[in-house]
Amino acid sequence: MSSDHRKGDPCGASGISDQALRRELEEIVAEYPEKRAGALMCLHRVQRHRGGLSPASQVLVGELIGISPAHVRELVTFYTLFLEETPGRYHLQLCRTLSCQLRGAGELKARIRQRLGIVPGGVTEDGLFQLTEVECLGSCDSAPVIQINDDYFEGLDGDKLDTLLDELAARPPVAGGQG
Repeated sequence: MSSDHRKGDPCGASGISDQALRRELEEIVAEYPEKRAGALMCLHRVQRHRGGLSPASQVLVGELIGISPAHVRELVTFYTLFLEETPGRYHLQLCRTLSCQLRGAGELKARIRQRLGIVPGGVTEDGLFQLTEVECLGSCDSAPVIQINDDYFEGLDGDKLDTLLDELAARPPVAGGQG
């Protein structure tokens, strides 16, 4: 899985070795009576440690759960929470569905483009932020919503977004994961 590694980081984003990751995935798979049922958990764990799901990591997951790399790729490309590329340190997932659009998601997207110089699918030059548009985040009553890494930020407007981006940019990197 060496192609999973971030440049200059021989153990990947979280410092876990390939062997330790494999053992962790084997433990996950062992929790399920049907190996295939552990596919999403395995993919999530790899992404948590490696930042993205490279072709090599998809092959590894397929081997462990007994499905073809093509089937693993179908899972990775179907679910918007999985990324094939290593994302920015802060992965901004902006809801693009009706409730959020009616309550200002379009303005937030424009603000992100203006502030950070990125459009959906883009990563800032410094690798700090990545923007992705996603389908419903399930928080329509508090729209517009952005999920940043694992956290939801609801009821945002331009000023709140600016404050949030400033706070994130000022945070020192955390060893062992995103953020």
